[in-house]
Amino acid sequence: MSKEQWLCWMDGIHDPYFNMAMDEVLLANSALQQNQVLVRVYRWDRPSVSFGSAQIMPEELADKYTLVRRPTGGGVVYHDVDLTYTVVVPPEHKIMQLDRMESYKIFHEALLIKMQEDGVEALLESHGTDHVDRSTMQCFVSPSRFDLVAPSGSKYAGAAQRRTRCGILHQGSIKLEAAGGDWDKLCAELLESLKIKFDIEFQDWQPAQEVLLHAEELGQIKYSTEAWNRHHEFEAK
Repeated sequence: MSKEQWLCWMDGIHDPYFNMAMDEVLLANSALQQNQVLVRVYRWDRPSVSFGSAQIMPEELADKYTLVRRPTGGGVVYHDVDLTYTVVVPPEHKIMQLDRMESYKIFHEALLIKMQEDGVEALLESHGTDHVDRSTMQCFVSPSRFDLVAPSGSKYAGAAQRRTRCGILHQGSIKLEAAGGDWDKLCAELLESLKIKFDIEFQDWQPAQEVLLHAEELGQIKYSTEAWNRHHEFEAK
């Protein structure tokens, strides 16, 4: 019996505004994936901080980092020593049948597979909660339930999700220290863990030119603006 096929986009290095805009556009265009889950792996062209869609802008970090508000929730995430990935689940896929916490947990259960094989002491956080002050929490300081943490409580991996009629947008971040600082190794382990957990195979994928152009435009008119990043305001044209 053939395995389920997921799409894999090994994206490149982009500015923070394009990175967030691209994820929003991918979710909005999930129907183009023909009910296939899409995994995007990407990098940042500068030290950046993303923060949750409902969070107060952490202005105290602006001197050292470029700040960008995510389309998903959660808290502050530093993008200078991490691997970032996105999973877009289309609305008809079986993962959509899971509740919000279960769909969060299942991706981190996948990450745990290769970490434990490599001898990394990591476990799923069982005592965290999302019932915290989202205006001030920092994701890698305050683990949420089902994040991946070390026995000491320090965080290896976290994520944030958004659900719409177009599906699930799962934005994840893994500290490079989970693979000894080796980005390429961590990337390979991420994809292999997903293959094992979900019993799937990957096929290479690239977005159409119009999708890329849409993300470029959205990055400029929304994610790079003070209205969005400082005030959480955006008026679609």
